[in-house]
Amino acid sequence: MLAIASTLVDVVRIRTAKISEQLGPLGEFIAAQRKTAQLSLRQLAEQTGISNPYLSQIERGLRKPSAEVLLQLSKALRVSAETLYVRAGILDPDDHPGTPVETAVLADTAITERQKRVLIDVYTSFVKENEKVTNGKLHDDHAKHNQEGGNDAAQGDLSGSSQVGS
Repeated sequence: MLAIASTLVDVVRIRTAKISEQLGPLGEFIAAQRKTAQLSLRQLAEQTGISNPYLSQIERGLRKPSAEVLLQLSKALRVSAETLYVRAGILDPDDHPGTPVETAVLADTAITERQKRVLIDVYTSFVKENEKVTNGKLHDDHAKHNQEGGNDAAQGDLSGSSQVGS
């Protein structure tokens, strides 16, 4: 048991620099979100059930919060838990890529988590539709539809509306 503990200590020492790099921005992000939400450190600590000193240490990058603590913080700050998990190094950012739009939506404290998810879902659907157009899938479908005479009604409407204006 002692051998395992000493091995783990060595592993932690090896990875300390990388963890520290990740925690600094995480703590800064949490502090910025807290300030944006106009919460004092004490108020956030009360809302999350995290002690004041521990929360202060997280914000300064001195402590690595658990996933459970990050979840409590995400709820209180109205920020996506996934965002905090990626910033903390719990989730791989390559597995959860975010666009600048998604990042901005997730960072916004004026809307709820559900509203953020809906906005991101709508945005993602638009991006997928545009990818289909870019790849020619919609273009091919539209051309096939026109060959079958599916566009005659639309053309009639357009010509009819131009006659009305005359």
